[in-house]
Amino acid sequence: MEMQQVRYFLALCEHGSFSRAAEACDVSQPALTTAIKRVEDEMGGALFHREGKRITLSRLGRMLRPHFEQMAGDREAAYRIARNFRLLHSAPLAVGLMPTVGAARFGGFFAAFRRDHPSIEVALSCAPLATLLKQLDIGELDAAIVSAPTALPDVYRSEALYRERYMVVVAPGHRFERGHSVALQDVDGEPYVDRLSCEMREMVMAVCAERRIELYAHVRSEREDWIEAMVAAGLGFAFLPESSVVHRGVVARPLADPSVERTLALADVRGRQRSPAAQAFAQALAAQRWV
Repeated sequence: MEMQQVRYFLALCEHGSFSRAAEACDVSQPALTTAIKRVEDEMGGALFHREGKRITLSRLGRMLRPHFEQMAGDREAAYRIARNFRLLHSAPLAVGLMPTVGAARFGGFFAAFRRDHPSIEVALSCAPLATLLKQLDIGELDAAIVSAPTALPDVYRSEALYRERYMVVVAPGHRFERGHSVALQDVDGEPYVDRLSCEMREMVMAVCAERRIELYAHVRSEREDWIEAMVAAGLGFAFLPESSVVHRGVVARPLADPSVERTLALADVRGRQRSPAAQAFAQALAAQRWV
């Protein structure tokens, strides 16, 4: 059964006349009559009693009418969802972020994006890089904000947003607070709080091993907030990306010699057409002044 036939059936129910129903549907009367006859043949019985010019629903027609009305309603709901999606009315947007992406820089961006696109409903989820890429693959995410220590595989499109320095973070009063930066050699033997979720952790560890810098942690965590809280409590220093430092009880100084930076990027699947909401999101990110 075609939706056009459902529409003809409901119009005939409403108008009670083949001629008026045909006019309402902008179709010829013979075409509407033929379509109704085909539905009756498919359903195995008459849907209407034809009594001269009077048209009334048969018992079978009365039983089927609620189902046809539901089919028409579902169709209209589907069109409405698609229309809203296309025109950014109640449009969903699923964005993934790595746990190491600092919220400080993105708070203002999302506030401005909300003002400019009030009908886009943003859902943020946090996961490691490998998980985010898998969610992009299967379509659970529209986009992800990531930092990768090496280039992403070619299947993914990556658009750089900004670069940020790595900082040495300590409790107030620590000797590092007196300088403008901290050389890697200076952390040799210092109590250390290890960020297990850091995507550049292996690189930093390798440089320390090469330079014979002792870097051993008695405290470790995958959570950024716990890392900062433990640093603030005086348990040791930590390496943190600049925009991830939000705890008021810590002091941050740039890591120097070598200086370490990372690039934050918007990632999605290369060649996959972006939804209108995802396209608006990408354009807003590209236009943002990251300071």
